[in-house]
Amino acid sequence: MAIGLITGVAVAGLVPGVPFSPAGIALAGFSALAPDLDHPNSRLSKRLGFAQNYVRWAFVVVAAVVAAYAQWQLTPGPDRRLAFTVALAFGLVGAAMQGEATRKLALLFTGLCTVVAGLYTGFVWLSMLGCFIALAPFTSHRSYTHTIWAAAAWTYIGHLANQSLGWHGVALFAGGGYVSHLLADSVTKAGVKWFMPLVDTSLGIPLIRTGSKSGNMLEVVICAAYGVLVLALIISRLPF
Repeated sequence: MAIGLITGVAVAGLVPGVPFSPAGIALAGFSALAPDLDHPNSRLSKRLGFAQNYVRWAFVVVAAVVAAYAQWQLTPGPDRRLAFTVALAFGLVGAAMQGEATRKLALLFTGLCTVVAGLYTGFVWLSMLGCFIALAPFTSHRSYTHTIWAAAAWTYIGHLANQSLGWHGVALFAGGGYVSHLLADSVTKAGVKWFMPLVDTSLGIPLIRTGSKSGNMLEVVICAAYGVLVLALIISRLPF
């Protein structure tokens, strides 16, 4: 997120014609978190899966409703037995569902709600955003969301939002933030498969071991150096 926010400042302060916008900088930070929607412990994944704590209960409630309908509305026979079977299935799924499955379903629900909101308002970009949120959790970590194609799709969503909202620079803030995440991941030992599935090879410079003490310190140094560089470039362009 830090890399994305600094990139947002760079876009706002260095790209001609793009206004210096706190909202744009925040968008870049948000976009920098988007590739990790494929990871169960990512910050954005947890925040967008707002319904995660309720998904299991939703299955239980559906099971109870179907069972009640079968008991009081259906006569004994094949239809009633089928309804009770469906109720039992929903109940067992809800009872057995644990963290990762619940997270995926919650994000799927969040994404589908966003798609519906986009269709209702006529905003294509909002529906595309919903599709991204719904599908990303079902990919393995550092796979399809960590590719040049995903970055291009995210930037295009920003472009469509720019056209709909008339807010100049949305595509640059969104695309810059997203790409900054991929570049940051490219200096870790795992690297990034930028051109997957065409090229199933991780590319990058293996400088950081993610999660290690030395890796965390190096991340801070890189962010600080990047921030100082951006600030210096912005100051150099100010009239004195």
